[in-house]
Amino acid sequence: MVLSSEKIIETVKMIQEEHLDIRTVTMGISLLDCIGADIDATCENVYKKICDKAGNLVSVCEGIEKDLGIPIVNKRVSVTPVSLILGNGTVDDAVKIAETLEKCADTIGVNFIGGFSALVHKGYTDADRTLISSIPKALKATTKVCSSVNVGTTKAGINMDAVAQLGKVIKEAAETSDEGMSCARLVVFANAPEDNPFMAGAFHGVGEPEVVINVGVSGPGVVKCALEKVKGESFNVVAETIKKTAFKVTRMGQLVAQEAAERLNAQFGIVDLSLAPTPAVGDSVARILEEMGLERCGAHGTTAALALLNDAVKKGGVMASSSVGGLSGAFIPVSEDEGMIAAVQAGSLSIEKLEAMTCVCSVGLDMIVVPGKTPASTISAIIADEAAIGVINNKTTAVRIIPAPGKDVGDMVEFGGLLGSGPVMKVNECSSEDFVARGGRIPAPIHSLRN
Repeated sequence: MVLSSEKIIETVKMIQEEHLDIRTVTMGISLLDCIGADIDATCENVYKKICDKAGNLVSVCEGIEKDLGIPIVNKRVSVTPVSLILGNGTVDDAVKIAETLEKCADTIGVNFIGGFSALVHKGYTDADRTLISSIPKALKATTKVCSSVNVGTTKAGINMDAVAQLGKVIKEAAETSDEGMSCARLVVFANAPEDNPFMAGAFHGVGEPEVVINVGVSGPGVVKCALEKVKGESFNVVAETIKKTAFKVTRMGQLVAQEAAERLNAQFGIVDLSLAPTPAVGDSVARILEEMGLERCGAHGTTAALALLNDAVKKGGVMASSSVGGLSGAFIPVSEDEGMIAAVQAGSLSIEKLEAMTCVCSVGLDMIVVPGKTPASTISAIIADEAAIGVINNKTTAVRIIPAPGKDVGDMVEFGGLLGSGPVMKVNECSSEDFVARGGRIPAPIHSLRN
């Protein structure tokens, strides 16, 4: 395909001035064949396989950046949920696997490795219980390992025993790390996708190929700049503008994904066209919503604006690629979005409003900082609410929450890099203790019976 000089100039402008980038190239690797006779053998097999399959990942991505002139911000690896290869291992064994994953990340040069995960939406195996119990120690012992737990699906309902346990796990992880930083690498899901390239929730699902390349694109700045050109126009025009922009961004992701898969001798999986913000000014989802006419993100109308944005992004992306997957839509991670941070500080955005917004966006309550004194039961109840939104609406929802030790409402917590800085948000102080203590499983909704 021959590109016109106008299209080339347009793309260069989007990259240089509007923060357009490939947010991540993530290689998914199956570890199911790495189970050894003992934990040492398993760890050795894991190290050898990851380094063999992903040893050239970073250099290949750097070559693509140079050849195509498209920045690739992150190079990452996701692996089979570790609970599936842990067997009858102990908490210390699980931590040893996490340390092996960290060693792999250091060796191959990726910035994160995901898959220290368990899928417990319908119940626990012994290995699941062990892995979840090990999460605080594993995250404390590492800096690049990301963990996730799936506690609910539309078909299975919500495992409230796991929800209750994870409230305690999150508290422990926060209290045993600086500023609660470990919790930034822990996500609790409902309806987790198996092909998600975005951390901290990425893992390589059992339905995935042996090795696969998934690409996550981004471009909130590009969408905002496009909307600036249609100021005052109707929502029909707004939706069409977003669709056309998402189409262009997704085509770029498709190009990079195919090229990376070919050079790495791996299968091309999906392009995730989520609008993933960064703390940089001009790269904010909140500012897109405000460009539609809201004085501040969180004002009445925010949920409707986000619904339009999410839907238009998906429609534009689907037209650009037959391999759209992952989460795909708009992320609203508070600490990673300068517009969201400003809205919280201005008092226009609360956890309750964010929860309403998660009904129509890609994921859920993401990078929310709450007071360190927040009870584990309250954290569990927040997870349960988000899981219910996902299960009832047959969509992916998630919680990445950070109870910052020693911090209270109005304080700021600095995470650095893409994780940004988070204002501590007010949490409803009414107790959820008795609710969470019930345990058991919230049954699947009636519309799950579709066979």
